[in-house]
Amino acid sequence: MSRICAITGKRPTKGGRIIRKGLTKKSGGIGTSLVKNTRRKFRPNVQRIRVKLPSGEVKRMWVSVKAIKAGLVTKA
Repeated sequence: MSRICAITGKRPTKGGRIIRKGLTKKSGGIGTSLVKNTRRKFRPNVQRIRVKLPSGEVKRMWVSVKAIKAGLVTKA
């Protein structure tokens, strides 16, 4: 399954998870240091729903939850 939204075109993006160690100077420590930088993917919350198209037909498609909440699609 390709995690691509049929309405907004949202797709997985690459990023990183940065892990820091130590106590911040603000909290009374000597500062934080970067320990690990792990590459990861940010995947959109895509769900398969029945959508009513403007032409009147009902079709199943992969839609992101953000698009559903924004009201960009009408559920059938």
